[in-house]
Amino acid sequence: MKKEKAIAALAALAQESRLDVFRMLVQSGPDGIPAGEIGAKLGVPSPTLSFHLNHLKHAGLVRCRRDSRSIIYSADYVAMNDLISYLMENCCRGNAEQCAPAACKPPPTTNVKQRLRTAERGKVNA
Repeated sequence: MKKEKAIAALAALAQESRLDVFRMLVQSGPDGIPAGEIGAKLGVPSPTLSFHLNHLKHAGLVRCRRDSRSIIYSADYVAMNDLISYLMENCCRGNAEQCAPAACKPPPTTNVKQRLRTAERGKVNA
């Protein structure tokens, strides 16, 4: 990872709401979460959430894809692990294997469409 990419990623994560969003995406696994669900869980208005997600996307930490009418965001685990590796590359006098955490292996995928249906039912019942 180049120094400039590391700086951009760290700058994006240096804001509390963006860090919360990124942590939620990491925890959600590779299937990701619809933007509306992220906003609802974190209590962030759509325009504000969009602003933060764009920062994270520009920094290369998140990916997005369209699924019908929803935009699904997910953490880019390769970029996250590259950032961690960059930060740890000279750890323990160059013997990073002595102190480096194991690379993140995201949990198995879940059914995003099922999650979307559940979220839609919640809106209908609200």
